[in-house]
Amino acid sequence: MIHEMPKLPYSTEALAPLMSKETFDYHYGKHLQTYVNNLNKLIAGTEFEKMSLEDIIRNAQGPTFNNAAQTWNHSFFFLSLTPDKTEMPESLSGKINETFGSIEKFKEEFTKSALGVFGSGWTWLVKDTENRLKIINTANAGNPITDGFTPLMVIDVWEHAYYIDYRNNRAAFIEAVWALTDWNKVSARL
Repeated sequence: MIHEMPKLPYSTEALAPLMSKETFDYHYGKHLQTYVNNLNKLIAGTEFEKMSLEDIIRNAQGPTFNNAAQTWNHSFFFLSLTPDKTEMPESLSGKINETFGSIEKFKEEFTKSALGVFGSGWTWLVKDTENRLKIINTANAGNPITDGFTPLMVIDVWEHAYYIDYRNNRAAFIEAVWALTDWNKVSARL
């Protein structure tokens, strides 16, 4: 199976000024494309060649895992964004309120977790096997699928995700992602 770049439901300049076309050209067009290309080269002629991306993540290690997980993580991130402001559906807001006390407390806790990632990684809202919501961080190419979680949303906190637009101000980038999150997609994953 040849893995491909995700088809975005918006243009690469659609998220500006919160996420610039230049950021997209590098983050989506170069970083993600490199992971996809590397993954396809690494799996050619191996046991992983016919596997889905999720199965590769569950079964691979080393460079194959890293490139598969980074392909999945980045695709998930970009497909969770929208240029159109969306309201959080009641099914999601109710679950968040039940778990975290309020939407504001959820955003505070999620933001604090994302700011606390040392170095490169990801901050996720996940659902566990008992249908409970959790906020978790993964380092480098880490992916919650390997721990049996269902990812609902993610923020990429690698510096390459925000350095062009926000330099070293990760907090400003996280605030921008809140405004770009497609809550309908997050809710559909619930």
